[in-house]
Amino acid sequence: MFNDIGPLELVTLIVLAVLIFGPEKLPKVIQDVTRTIRKIRDFSESAKQDIRQELGPEFKDFEFEDLNPKTFIRKQLDNDDLGLKEIRNGFDLKKEMAEVADSVHGRDSDPSPSPAPSGGRVDMTKKPEQPAADDRPPFDMDAT
Repeated sequence: MFNDIGPLELVTLIVLAVLIFGPEKLPKVIQDVTRTIRKIRDFSESAKQDIRQELGPEFKDFEFEDLNPKTFIRKQLDNDDLGLKEIRNGFDLKKEMAEVADSVHGRDSDPSPSPAPSGGRVDMTKKPEQPAADDRPPFDMDAT
């Protein structure tokens, strides 16, 4: 319940509780708070039992933690009835993303180097090719 409270925060809470309630009333307040928490837990457990009884024997394996999407997905991935582990292990996300990026940028997905012209030397005096005026992408007036 208090997994994310550090030691300094805990000391601060204790000091604040002593200052607010005083050392005489603090034990009574702690008892009241623990009693209330216990009642809430008992109420939630009885509600869970009532729901399980109402659902019937078909849902005897039903766990309320499965209603959390992360828990449900993790449980389904661990259950290998559908062969999901093979699919997950055979899927290389980095490779797929690189292929998508290459196709978007119009690059060839084969990373083999192209041969350099003129015997391995590159002519730096030659200007790069400019696309023709007809090769420009279409202009959409409504998009601007």
